[in-house]
Amino acid sequence: MTQIRVENVTRGQTLVAAGRVAKSFIPRLRGLIGHKPLAPGEGLLLIPSNSIHMFFMSFPIDVLYVARSRQVVAMDQDMAPWRVGRIHRTARFVIELPAGTIAASGTQVGDQLEVPGLGLG
Repeated sequence: MTQIRVENVTRGQTLVAAGRVAKSFIPRLRGLIGHKPLAPGEGLLLIPSNSIHMFFMSFPIDVLYVARSRQVVAMDQDMAPWRVGRIHRTARFVIELPAGTIAASGTQVGDQLEVPGLGLG
């Protein structure tokens, strides 16, 4: 998996300092299943994706749904295991973050993100 960094340029906050990208079906399906809870600065970017599931997860996460323009179109804070996120038709990718990241960074719907090196094809 590719390493990635995510900046919220609207808030001047680093959301992901050392994240991974899952671009193919199996890594996206597996996501964080079997993974230990994310540490601050970690994250997983699922592309393409406009929804997630929390089946077989053992810890909550924050979720950002992001448009091709890299604008945040929706969020789920502290999403619990065994839940399913709503489908957000305008989202092109999803960023899974440690629970509490959205609140700590002040991230809001409409914020502009910067993801260097991300090809959206």
